[in-house]
Amino acid sequence: MTPTEPSAEGAGLPATGQPVLVLRPAEPEDADALALIHVLARRAAPMPEPVHDEDDVRRWLRSRIATDETWVAEVDGLPVGYARWTPGWLDDLYVQPARQGGGVGAALLELVQARQPDGFCLWVFESNTPARGFYARHGLLELERTDGSANEERAPDVRLVWPGAEPLACLRSLVDEVDAQLGDLLARRAALTRAIQPFKTSSERDPAREREVAEHLATRAPALGLERLERIAHVVISESLDAARDG
Repeated sequence: MTPTEPSAEGAGLPATGQPVLVLRPAEPEDADALALIHVLARRAAPMPEPVHDEDDVRRWLRSRIATDETWVAEVDGLPVGYARWTPGWLDDLYVQPARQGGGVGAALLELVQARQPDGFCLWVFESNTPARGFYARHGLLELERTDGSANEERAPDVRLVWPGAEPLACLRSLVDEVDAQLGDLLARRAALTRAIQPFKTSSERDPAREREVAEHLATRAPALGLERLERIAHVVISESLDAARDG
């Protein structure tokens, strides 16, 4: 059991008998202690009710410790927090409520940053303002918000990023991921536009239908605003129709 870089707050040999904070890799037998930390931290935070009970969390963590990088924060030999991450993502960072605000979370986050210097993303519930404030103080940026339809709790959440040592490269890599997805969606949109043409009773465009499309997009991308999305939808539909005629 040894401290790791970057040095944890309070780590080292104290001269005044202060508690020692040590970070170490997790072992399968840590699953019970980490599950309890997970459950207690969630209960104390302004987060939606969890979908899984402590037994589920324990089984999940035991399986993930074997595959994901997971580190335990200990004070005087007792687990008080943990972090679990996978390439490009911080999946868990939980600290016992009684130990929050004392540097444990900061030490774990600094460890993750050191182990993932190219940057990483994470999701935080929108309602968890203390966590959002913590991450903002440590240089993470809020990228996007969702209505929560993709998470188990069905609660609005926020995607954050720590852009790493080379922020431009990190953020451009995220743009590249989105562009790849966008390309797939545009190809599907063009294919559907082409397929629907034989079933239309008129070759005229339907402004009401196009506005419905823009309004639907606005529910998914409210930051762009309806007017911008109407222009975007107009271009996408126009180009898809041109491609259908060319094809």
